[in-house]
Amino acid sequence: MTKTTLNQLATNPSCMDDYDPNAMSVQQARTFIQQFLNPVIETELLAIRESLGRILAEDIVSPSNVPNHNNSAMDGFAFKYSEGVKLIKVIGTAFAGRPFDGEVKASECVKIMTGAVIPKGADTVVMQEKTVNKGEYINVLEAPKQGSNLRLAGEDLKSGETILSKGHQLQAADLGLLASLGVATVLVNRQLKVAFFSTGDELVSVGKPLEQGQIYDSNRYTIYGMLSKLNVHITDLGVVPDQPDLLEKTLLEAAKQHDVVITSGGVSVGEADYMKALLGKHGQVLFWKINMKPGRPLAYGKVGLAHYFGLPGNPVSAMVTFYQFVRQALLLLMGKTVKPTPMFVVECTESIKKAKGRTEFQRGFLFEEKGQWKVKPLYNQGSGILSSMSKANCFIVLDETIGDCAPGTQVNIQPFEGAI
Repeated sequence: MTKTTLNQLATNPSCMDDYDPNAMSVQQARTFIQQFLNPVIETELLAIRESLGRILAEDIVSPSNVPNHNNSAMDGFAFKYSEGVKLIKVIGTAFAGRPFDGEVKASECVKIMTGAVIPKGADTVVMQEKTVNKGEYINVLEAPKQGSNLRLAGEDLKSGETILSKGHQLQAADLGLLASLGVATVLVNRQLKVAFFSTGDELVSVGKPLEQGQIYDSNRYTIYGMLSKLNVHITDLGVVPDQPDLLEKTLLEAAKQHDVVITSGGVSVGEADYMKALLGKHGQVLFWKINMKPGRPLAYGKVGLAHYFGLPGNPVSAMVTFYQFVRQALLLLMGKTVKPTPMFVVECTESIKKAKGRTEFQRGFLFEEKGQWKVKPLYNQGSGILSSMSKANCFIVLDETIGDCAPGTQVNIQPFEGAI
């Protein structure tokens, strides 16, 4: 990757031979953005119940074995294995939290409960259902293999083992895992501070009456919803009309107080160029025309120390560009170890018309039919049809090499679940 700086690219796009802001592929745009991202370095110590969704700032190392003793995997009888053993004397009982205090010898056993410590001398557990009670003896109906039905010390985790790595985003299972080790607090990166606002004289906030030519601003609500899933600190700055002084004040104050600023509208050809002029004056910002549909216009750069993302104004385009570019960038800034968004290959049930040479993210409905997963493209793929994002549950991802698709074609899909 080139060492060209963001400022050089913003002021002189021709400084790189392979850089064309008017014909940027999806992958090129992702790669260019990633090279300019540095995760937050400030950290804080949180109780584990407060850490859900946060990014670990250091490795978590197991302070002990899990389990910390050999224990029974089920209710039964612990005994010392011997070939052909049938009749065994019961000499005591072991409960979870109350071990048997003694040693098991040949032809002896201890009645044992799930999770109880395996008594000294015992090396095998026979299920209770595989025995018949004979007073102080049991008759083994079906002898297990030696070592059966045991959970060995350190079988799950070994003392000194790294169980969660720096950059891991804590999930619900992780909280239980930490608690099982007696870990009460974790060091995490501080929350990323993200501000966003919409631009345009035609936009009206929800709850106000519409006048002729006006529309309700939906982008702030979809952006808010997508940001909320990332566990960042969110500031909604509302709708800012196309007034240069007000746009400038809002942009600079947002950049001063936040790590990231996101706007929607004002970056497309034909739109009012106030935002472009402001960004050129106060920032190092790249304006790209991505070879993709929907969501061709995208702006990325820095305003002061804050990262800036300018999304298109069309509702679907704003969501697609957020999902394909902004989401991963924010996770990287949060300090998360980011992996590529998973894609799956399924059968498309209907034909798709598409021109080669660009990547398309068509909205689709993923469904199961006779045990096979299939996808159906939605009828209306317009970039202003926000209802298509509510009705869809995945993107059908068609790269630059793909043209028209006949019914039955295998296509890549990205499920919405867990991401949007």
